[in-house]
Parts: sequence; structure tokens; C-alpha cells
Amino acid sequence: MEDKNVVLNTKPGACLHISMVHPQPQRESPVSDKLVVFLNGLALPSAAWSESVDHFLRLRKDSNRPTPALLLYDRYGQGKSDSDPSDSRDSPYGHDARTVIADLHQLLTQISSDELHCRLEDLRLVLVCNSIGCALARLYAAEHPGYVGAFLFLDSMMANTDFVSVFPDPDDPGFDDGRLPEDITVDDLRHTRTRFLEFFHPTVPNSEHLDRRNLRELLPHADQPAFPSGRGDRPPLLTVVGHDWEEFACQCEHGSLSVSKAVINTYLNPTWGEYNEGLTHLVQEKKGVKIAKGCGHFIQKDDPAFVAAELNSLLDELQERG
Repeated sequence: MEDKNVVLNTKPGACLHISMVHPQPQRESPVSDKLVVFLNGLALPSAAWSESVDHFLRLRKDSNRPTPALLLYDRYGQGKSDSDPSDSRDSPYGHDARTVIADLHQLLTQISSDELHCRLEDLRLVLVCNSIGCALARLYAAEHPGYVGAFLFLDSMMANTDFVSVFPDPDDPGFDDGRLPEDITVDDLRHTRTRFLEFFHPTVPNSEHLDRRNLRELLPHADQPAFPSGRGDRPPLLTVVGHDWEEFACQCEHGSLSVSKAVINTYLNPTWGEYNEGLTHLVQEKKGVKIAKGCGHFIQKDDPAFVAAELNSLLDELQERG
């Protein structure tokens, strides 16, 4: 991969760090009109995709199939990129998801012209996303209909929740502790709600200064709005992947959250599963949710070979459709 810094024409004075794989040969390949873009979550920068990309490149080489252009990038305030120059230094909150989408479109416009020597309108985007990257992909598709030919969602964040309210509130006047499962206590619920409030509530600032407070308003439903049709009025392809419930619960219990598996498996995992199922309704050609066995939330970290294989299959399916 080639690493470089890019200055957006719309935000002079600040750099975005990108990594690219150029297609070879660029214009003679059947995938030369495709650009695969990796959209990060909040916790892991673009470097976390490197192993998945390496696996993917080997898959394409071993099967003697051409490789499309690949783009990884760190958003402003993330990884090796500069801070967003539009953010105020006096507030823990900065730009929101709509700003991220505008920046992404400008980046893709410049990359198409400067690196791939074509117009963005002539490319078919394939968006590979993790966590909040999936929410950003949905917003991008709605803002720029027809640009995206396929999506790979790797454990999308639940954009329409504050995460805390997923768990019953033992201090609510209507709470009945007699209905709790035997392996969950009132103290377990209080601890869980406190930890999720500290780590995941939309009001919690992050080092990226990405303001998440309006995300529930931007994406209030998992199953709508449906993705717009792409080139030739064909609906885009979508693969939805969820985490392994048991592995995720173990990571929550033994990691920094220290939340019991019983609480995660009783409340969070079923809610997340329903959300992922809702996402599959965003396209006409609905497929079931795939589970990344042995993976927690960061699937590209836990099993990069799985990510590579899913991307490879999605590209083949897109190519077969023409």
C-alpha cells in the first residue's frame, strides 16, 4: 500500500492520512471501475484494516483475479490525520456525521481525479465498514444516491440508541426485581448502566471530536431509509455481519468494561441482533445476517481473513451482476 497525506480543497491547512492500493493495470481490468473504501469505527484507525487488505490481496493473486483500487483513510482527529480545522478548541464536541460525509465525498472526488484519473461518477464504490463506519455509509448513500454498488457491514453500531436504555433501570419506579433472571442482580444492572453511560452514551466525547449526539435523529431506524438504486437502476448489494454473541460477551466481562456475560447475553446481544436483522431490509435482495465466529465487535481485528473472504465474495457477486 502507498501511504500519503491529502489536503482537501475544502479544508486547506489540514491533512488526511490515506493508504491506497492502485489497480494494475488500471483501465484494462474488469474491476477498474470499482473503488473499495474502508470506513473505520471510532476506536480503531485505518491501520486496523491492514491485515484484512493483505489477506484480500493474496486471495485475488492466488485466484488470478484482478484487484480493484483500495482506499483506507483516517478521518480528521483520528490515527495519523490532523484535527478537523473547523472544530472549536473550546468544546469537547466538534464536527458531526454530516460533516464527515461531506469530507468523505470531497476526498473521493479528489482521489478519483488525482489518483485514478477518472470522475467519481464513473466509479462504483464498495464500502467496507465497521461500527460507526456503517452508520456513516448509510448517510453517505442517502446523500449521494447511486454512487455505492455494495456494502459490507461489520458489526454496525446501533445508531438509534443511547446504549444505556438497552438495560432495565433498577431505579425506575416500575422496575420489578422479581422478574430478573437468577444470574443477574440489581447491582449488575446499575454497574452495567454506569459503565455504558461512561463509555458509549452519545454525549461522551471522543478524541476524534466526532459529535454523535444527533445520530439517533439522523438514523432513527435500522431498516430505513432503504438504500437508493445504483448504476443501471440496480439496487446495491449488502452483506451484514454480526459479532459472535459468546465471544463478545466474554470480551465485555473480561475487558475494561467488566460487565457480566449474563447481562450482555440477556439484554444487549438480542437487541443488537434485532438491529442487524433490520439492516438487512435496507436492500431489495435481502440476505440473512452472517455471524463472524470467534469475533467481538472489532471483526477486522479478530479475524482479518474472514473480512477478506467476505469482501472477495461481495466483489465477485457485484462483478457477476455486471
